[in-house]
Amino acid sequence: MQTKSIPAIEEFIRALEPVIRRVVREELNATVEHRPEVFQLASDSPLYRDLTELKERNERGGLEFIPQEEAYQ
Repeated sequence: MQTKSIPAIEEFIRALEPVIRRVVREELNATVEHRPEVFQLASDSPLYRDLTELKERNERGGLEFIPQEEAYQ
């Protein structure tokens, strides 16, 4: 049996997604702020180096952000 896509549900999901992203981002920020030991990376790990580079580039204004819709095309 093939299920039909219901436009109202798809619209609801599209509307809900930014809210969920914001809530998750706020919760992660609160967790990092109150329990920084939860997200510790070794300073010699590739991810740590990449995140440090991104932070520095952002502080220099060297990052350009594109809308989510464009990123996932």
